[in-house]
Amino acid sequence: MTIVVNVSDAAVSDEVENVLTTYSLGSCIGVCAYDPAAHVAGMLHFQLPSATLDPQRAQQNPCMFADTGMQRLLSLMAEKGADRRRLRVKLAGGAQMLNDNNLFNIGRRNQTAIRKVLWQHGLLIDREDLGGNSPRTLYMKVADGTVTVKSGTHTTVL
Repeated sequence: MTIVVNVSDAAVSDEVENVLTTYSLGSCIGVCAYDPAAHVAGMLHFQLPSATLDPQRAQQNPCMFADTGMQRLLSLMAEKGADRRRLRVKLAGGAQMLNDNNLFNIGRRNQTAIRKVLWQHGLLIDREDLGGNSPRTLYMKVADGTVTVKSGTHTTVL
């Protein structure tokens, strides 16, 4: 079964036949975390780097932001039996999508923010497909944590 993770959303599964999927990762970043011992997979699709940008919105939808979204993802995974110390983390997205003359740099700001948040949680990045200027679609198999990134006609396994 395919579980779609929408923009500003997170999902977790321990059902080996499931695939977590998110579409249209532009400047947004998709975070995939997998506990190989518990066979628990989680995916976060966040839009913005920090909940301090809009605390009220962060309270309503924590998954919109890197910091509060990652905390939510880790909590959901722990509820399914995942242990943070075993998590394998993979990232995709963070592209420069709009021609804003690098004024906002949301993709880069998101990359910096998620690196900081992961470091604060004691998590390392195993693999990543970040930057560029093309949108990505992300697939994660719950059975083994395999992450596949599709961008146009290009497919990468992280």
